[in-house]
Amino acid sequence: MPYTIIFQKTAVLQALRYHFIKQSEIKTLLVIVNVYAIVTAILLYYKKIRPELFLLGSVLWIVLMLLFWYILPWWFYKKTDLFKYQWQFSFNQQGANLVCPQGEAAWNWLEVKHYFESPAFFHFYFGPKSFFIIPKEPFSYEEQHEIRGFLK
Repeated sequence: MPYTIIFQKTAVLQALRYHFIKQSEIKTLLVIVNVYAIVTAILLYYKKIRPELFLLGSVLWIVLMLLFWYILPWWFYKKTDLFKYQWQFSFNQQGANLVCPQGEAAWNWLEVKHYFESPAFFHFYFGPKSFFIIPKEPFSYEEQHEIRGFLK
């Protein structure tokens, strides 16, 4: 049974935020910046460093959050036309299929290297950076559970 998939911009931007924050390189960078901020805050408290070093860590943290939480998702959404089409999505035990007037894509469940779920989307990864998101909205709870079963 085909399901109509319509991407809403705000939901897609939120899903892209989850995608970027889950990348191992970004997680590592955020951990390093947070550790730096904590260490400089402690050293500043004990008057071992000047406030500029703590300020640098704070500015870095704010810039990274702006970049990964706002700028990258917006830029990716604007650059990618896939989220502007209305898709017909169908799935069975072997795989899934997406069709729209501009093209189509099909994959076997075994091609999905890993997946994760954000509150409103399934994120299917076919490689380290190759992914597609499908909104959960058109599916009932049982159908969502069925998709999870195919992915396991």
